Parts: sequence; C-alpha cells; structure tokens
Amino acid sequence: MPLDFTMPTQFRGILSTITPLDVLDILIVAVILYRVYVMLKDTRAITLGKGILVLLGVTVVANYLNLHVISWLLQKAVTLLFVALPIVFQPELRRALEHLGQGKFFRPGTLLDDEEAQSTIREIRSAVKILSANKIGALLVIERDMGLNDISATGIQIDGLITSDFLMNVFIPNTPLHDGAAVIRGKRLIAAGCLLPLTENRSLSTELGTRHRAAIGLSEQCDALIVVVSEETGTISIAENGHLHRHLDGEKLTHILTPAFAYSSRSSILDTIRSWREKS
Repeated sequence: MPLDFTMPTQFRGILSTITPLDVLDILIVAVILYRVYVMLKDTRAITLGKGILVLLGVTVVANYLNLHVISWLLQKAVTLLFVALPIVFQPELRRALEHLGQGKFFRPGTLLDDEEAQSTIREIRSAVKILSANKIGALLVIERDMGLNDISATGIQIDGLITSDFLMNVFIPNTPLHDGAAVIRGKRLIAAGCLLPLTENRSLSTELGTRHRAAIGLSEQCDALIVVVSEETGTISIAENGHLHRHLDGEKLTHILTPAFAYSSRSSILDTIRSWREKS
C-alpha cells in the first residue's frame, strides 16, 4: 500500500494564514527567550526555573488525569509561586533591566562596549605590570562564553569593579587570597582565592610552577583566558586552549585581551597572537 505524504488540509490552512510579520514575531520572541536563558544559565536561578517548569508540567498532567485534589493544590502553589517570583529572581531581573537600559540585552553577557573594554584592559594591564615588576605572583581568570560559577564557588565571593589598585590588593603576599585565582566576568571581579584544576600534561617544562600548571589545566577544560604572573621571575604569561604564551609585554597583553572583552573586536585569540608574532 503506497504511503500518503500529502499535507493535511488543516495544517495547510494554518500555514496559509502565517504572514511575514508572524514569522518576525516568533523570531523576536525566540531571541528574547534565548537571551533570558543565557543570562540565567550560569546562576542558581536556572535551577529554580527548571523546578518551576517541572511544577507546571505536573500540573498539566494532573489536570489531564482529572486528579482534582492534586490539581487544586498545584494551582494554588503555582499562584503563590508567581507572586514570589519577583523576590526570588530580584538580582536577575535587576540585571536584565540594567542591560536593557544600556542596550546590552542582545549582546553576549561578558562583552563590553569599546570604552568599557579599553578601560578594563588598561586597569588589568597596569596591575599586571606592577605585579610583574615586583615579582608578586598572580593568577587572573577571564571568563568568556563558558560560565565559571563552579570555579568562583571555590573562592571568596567579591563582585567588585575592576581597578588596578583593587587587583594588586587581592594579590598582596601572605594574605588569604594571594595564592588563589581571581575570576573576572566583564568589568567585575566576581571572586578571588579560587582553586583551579592542575594540568596532567607531563611534557611541560619543569620550570613551570603550580600557578602555570593550574592556568593550563583550566584552559584545557574551558574557553577562559588565564593571565599568570610568575612569583620567581615576574614573567607575564597567558594560558588559552591548553597552550601557554609566555614573556608578554604590555602591548602584547592588550592585543590578546581585547577580543575577550570588546564586543566590536571579538575574534580568535590565536589569530591575534599570530598577528603580533608576524610583526615581531
């Protein structure tokens, strides 16, 4: 018996009523929902959101099966839940409104406009150069697309605006935060004293200490950039994708960091490294 691949009449009728404005409407809603998900995915709010979806799903099933008592209880619980949502999601709602007001809602969350990016990079570069000159060890983790909440949770939560003085104070020797890593998200330092996984690469030079091995280890597991200042030599290095780029000066550091911060300058870090290598 031959298969009938003809489109049902009802489905054809629905398609015939769809206009270009309907398609645009759907796309706009999809983009907004995606941006909301991206904003929430690295926070505890995403777990609460999943719990709400499960509760709504159970409510639908209970209504379908005519479980009247359970349905009544779930409906009351959902009503109370929606009243409590503005309180539960207060930080996320505030951040969303701030991003919307600043025109950043549709940008990747950790990227900044050119002025903010250059200011943040200048502060980091200034701190790193001073730390290097004084041979003070430092480990700066710069978050990119992959969230680092699991790493920041191992340290002390800070959430402070990045300045060179602030960064230098974090790495003052013989203080609780000195030996850990500082995690940077956008223009804010979100945590310090964090623990990083060590690389298992046995082919590395024996002159590389724990900081460098920790930087390489994290870069093997995510897309973060990790800036390392050697405590022994003051050498500035950056770990990315399991590779360590050493002996960087201020200019090279700026070239490598810019695509990680600036919205208009996003490009491959490796391409940037190749460009300044060709110039040298």
